[in-house]
Amino acid sequence: MAGTWYERGIDCLLDSGIIRRMGFITCETRNQRDYYQVLGIAPGASAEEIKRAYHRSAFQCHPDRNWESEEANEEMERINEAYAVLSDAVKRREYDLPRGYGRMTPKFKRGAKVKVKADSPSAYRGQTGVVDQEPSRDAFRFWYMARIESRGLTTVRRFAEEELEPLGS
Repeated sequence: MAGTWYERGIDCLLDSGIIRRMGFITCETRNQRDYYQVLGIAPGASAEEIKRAYHRSAFQCHPDRNWESEEANEEMERINEAYAVLSDAVKRREYDLPRGYGRMTPKFKRGAKVKVKADSPSAYRGQTGVVDQEPSRDAFRFWYMARIESRGLTTVRRFAEEELEPLGS
């Protein structure tokens, strides 16, 4: 049988009665490319450096400039994929951790003043509070217990690191 178990597909019967070859879903990344190498940056690069490297690479490999080159189109797909992961803080952290790139240090310490971001799914978005205890950590992020006071009532809620921002001093 050709290929390893994750390279072979499975046959799926579609609603139309046609059998279609479907691939397996695996926990591995789709490829083993190093996104930092694709963009030509260091793993500790800032968001601004990532953006500049993306624009520089995209300009060189854009299909409008290299319409005859199939390699340029493939390189552009790799550049877009790398930028999509590295420009999103959550996806970047999930990408970095298994490769040992991630710096797993908490953003906030106990007693730090924080604000729940406006785009948080929490009902407490926009509220300010204080980190109540040292953060706990799972495989991808830190979790914080924040004490929030509103209308004379105090509540303690759990927030993911990406839901909080430091309160301007």
